[in-house]
Amino acid sequence: MDTSDTYTRRGLLRTGTGAAVGLAAAGATGTAGAQGSAYEGYLEDEGTWGGETVDATGMEQVTVRVGAQGNGGNFAFAPPAMVVEPGTTITWEWTGEGGGHNVVSEAGNFESDTYEQAGETFEYTFEEAGIEQYFCSPHKSQGMKGVVAVGEDNAEGDVVPFGAQPDFGGYLDDVPGFEGGAAPRRGQEEVGVDVGAGDGGLQFSPVAIHVDAGTTVVWEWTGNGAHNVVSEADEFESERTGEEGFTFEYTFEEAGIHRYYCDPHKGQGMKGAVVVGDDFPTLTGNVLRTGAVWAGAAVFGTVALLGVAAYQELFGEGSLTEY
Repeated sequence: MDTSDTYTRRGLLRTGTGAAVGLAAAGATGTAGAQGSAYEGYLEDEGTWGGETVDATGMEQVTVRVGAQGNGGNFAFAPPAMVVEPGTTITWEWTGEGGGHNVVSEAGNFESDTYEQAGETFEYTFEEAGIEQYFCSPHKSQGMKGVVAVGEDNAEGDVVPFGAQPDFGGYLDDVPGFEGGAAPRRGQEEVGVDVGAGDGGLQFSPVAIHVDAGTTVVWEWTGNGAHNVVSEADEFESERTGEEGFTFEYTFEEAGIHRYYCDPHKGQGMKGAVVVGDDFPTLTGNVLRTGAVWAGAAVFGTVALLGVAAYQELFGEGSLTEY
């Protein structure tokens, strides 16, 4: 479906946010070429990055998770790329997963200690406009890298607003290291998921992804044990195998949240989800905990643009009370 001129929830929230706080966000039309060239290709081997830069302008402080799910384990920063205004403080917070991590500036502007314990933090205030590239020393070769674009003019790739987290209904609560959200993979015709990832080979990576309708997801086996991929809704089921390089694919046409699991290891938390399109249940709040004010601005900017009646017709009569 062509949504370039259509009033969709995603598009209206983006437009409404511009009216509320004066921000312009580009449409999410990422391509593999754009991903590779953005930020001088720095994130092209970062497995969770889908070519999107999260818009955190207008916020004084933002949190980035260290040791998030990705890159074959808990070897990612979440989000991997964001744009902020000069004077913004970023706080990196450790999840306690994936072993010891640190945060090191490529330009030598900052370097944290290496921590393993959950809840440890490190912060840095970005005063000058530009692009800051950083990494985790122990896991840089695995793709554990990030970018902070300081100043709106320095953002590259597709700039996207904070969005509500998908509500998985508790389905992924027992997945080791999973902290919510879905890896952005919109604008891609084909998306890969590793089968048998993680330290024990009992995870899908990424655990959850967000794709467009019509996207084909290709699961590829790592060779770490015998696994299969089974839809909770009986949409698909692969054979069980431990063969490295084996693949299974399915094209998702219906919007919503599609849950799946590995039959032999479901009880150990080997589960995943594919979020498709714009119409899916969400949690109250935002991907980043410090984004609640931004979300409110998006909603009420949209109301100002459309009027209450039009907003409620599109989003539901109870939508304004959720904030």
